[in-house]
Amino acid sequence: MIYFLSIVFVFCTIVFVHEFGHYMAARSVGIRVEKFYLGFNFFGLGIKKKIGDTEYGIGAFPLGGYVKVSGIIDESMDSETTGADYEYLSKTPLQQIWFSSAGVIMNLLLSMFLFSMIFYVQGISEPNSSARIGALIDDYPADEIGLEINDLILSINEKPISNWEEMTELVQSNSESYLLITWDRNGIILSDSIKVKSEKILKNGEYTNKGIIGISPVYNEPRKISIIESVQLGFSRTIDWLFLTAQSLFIIIKGDASMDEVGGPVLIAKLAGDSAKNGGIWALFGVMAIISVNLAFINILPIPGLDGGHALISIIEGISGRKLPSKVKVSIQSVGMIILFSLIIFVIFNDIMRLL
Repeated sequence: MIYFLSIVFVFCTIVFVHEFGHYMAARSVGIRVEKFYLGFNFFGLGIKKKIGDTEYGIGAFPLGGYVKVSGIIDESMDSETTGADYEYLSKTPLQQIWFSSAGVIMNLLLSMFLFSMIFYVQGISEPNSSARIGALIDDYPADEIGLEINDLILSINEKPISNWEEMTELVQSNSESYLLITWDRNGIILSDSIKVKSEKILKNGEYTNKGIIGISPVYNEPRKISIIESVQLGFSRTIDWLFLTAQSLFIIIKGDASMDEVGGPVLIAKLAGDSAKNGGIWALFGVMAIISVNLAFINILPIPGLDGGHALISIIEGISGRKLPSKVKVSIQSVGMIILFSLIIFVIFNDIMRLL
């Protein structure tokens, strides 16, 4: 049950915030909002109420939501326009770009808010400099040879280790090699040979192979911070994840990473459920913040059918001073939707195969 509730909460919150951004932007520039729904009302299932020119509703299918405005050629493929002042196509290119980008802006603000709240409530915890083990990853080399939490690494290949950084450098530079590790467990000196696992690590926009044995350091007690510092850290963390998402896409395009590594809604649902079950509400908020950044980045890509695609058309029309014919826009949207649906099917298939 916690999995289902977590999935609904994450998806509904992120999508609602995104669509609310479009809704408020439309209102601010005089674009008529015909529908504003939380969830999807497939087959007419759900509740609705019309207030003024807008139909507000909650669909029976909770994973999503949408805003429908007058005079926009979008995934609905509705190309009928009257030229009325309240229609999207009647607005200036800048107003159209503002409307198209508002959902992305709101998703970034949501991420910043969530990260800031996590930092403010939980504080920041810095790793201890000692080479003492704070956590282990199951089935990784350190776990396999019997290392335990609170063990203190004394030496690697008979070279004394005085801090965590020294130990990390030695391990990372010896991927796929055997190392002799000596450690202290409550005054008892133990040692064993360990084969370092090799994993790809993203650094400076490129994947590099680094050695890893599956351990992390002990962290000091969290330090409470001010609201201002938490907002600064929340902003910084949001930007970091935005650039990391961009770097990951660039690496896939370059061919340095496989498309099989791309995750979709099934994987997101699993992450949300696992976070809520194992890490509680704050872990769930962290996952939500990361997903919100990813949604913002994906939506701003200049692909037909996405917010970035609409913004690109507005930019082209603004620079050229000419409107693209409706038939051309419909064709562009059709191609974009085929690409998007194909990608959605692909990532869902990837998710299912990954979980099997």
